Amino acid sequence: MDEDEVRRIMAFPGAMIASDGLPIDEGRPHPRLWGTFPRVLGHYCRDHGVFSLEEAVHRMSGKPASVFGIKDRGEIRQGAFADLVVFDPKTVIDRATFEAPETPAGGIERVYVNGELVWFELAWTGARPGRRAERAAV
Repeated sequence: MDEDEVRRIMAFPGAMIASDGLPIDEGRPHPRLWGTFPRVLGHYCRDHGVFSLEEAVHRMSGKPASVFGIKDRGEIRQGAFADLVVFDPKTVIDRATFEAPETPAGGIERVYVNGELVWFELAWTGARPGRRAERAAV
């Protein structure tokens, strides 16, 4: 994709950030599996100023949860699921490539899923507290 076009599309106020990268047992995943969100935070937000850090985080969390009706996700508040990523905005960046697609991103310090630490010091902790997110009944 043309980089200028990607930035133009990302700047659209209604745009959300997501990935269709899926973990697989065999072969090599697409680099976006490990790199989509760190790339947005580091490359598009910090380096190119496409949007503020707060807007970037909202487009990756609260906005998709709201649009898709996923209750108690995408925001930090009492009673919501504690899915949190602790990162350094000065250093966060994608490092995954087609040659090394599982290279961890830089600047990601910790990841919590449902309040449980799952990523620390560049490694998975072995915890598996995740569960399927479902659309709220309307």
